[in-house]
Amino acid sequence: MVSRGLTLPAVVAAELLAHARAGIPNEACGLLSGDAASGVASRYYPARNADASPLVYTVHPDDLVRIVLAIEDLGEDLLAIFHSHTHTAAVPSPTDRRQAMYPDAIYLLATLTDPTAGPMDALRAWRIADGDAVEVGLAVL
Repeated sequence: MVSRGLTLPAVVAAELLAHARAGIPNEACGLLSGDAASGVASRYYPARNADASPLVYTVHPDDLVRIVLAIEDLGEDLLAIFHSHTHTAAVPSPTDRRQAMYPDAIYLLATLTDPTAGPMDALRAWRIADGDAVEVGLAVL
């Protein structure tokens, strides 16, 4: 399994954490684009959680289509899939592991248990394939 990590510009990390915190009490979600070869993200695309739930997320189908087309138009790669955990650690849950369908994407999770936590305390990055999750490096620059 590929273990290459993810690099986020500080402004992107701040944007996705703000989106996650604004979504409380529900999980928030979105996609990140960038360069798959280097693992450097360039943009965060917030999406609606179609489940509107504090326990699970599904990127709204309309948002998924819109975002994927925007990423393709820019000539970038779908680099990561983001979602928040409102009351638990930024570790893939059994549901997250079962529902992960993009083994080439990094799964970026945020814990919202500490409302003042910065990106390096709130975020963790994972590769998930066949139900197995392996943590990968995460840098915020």
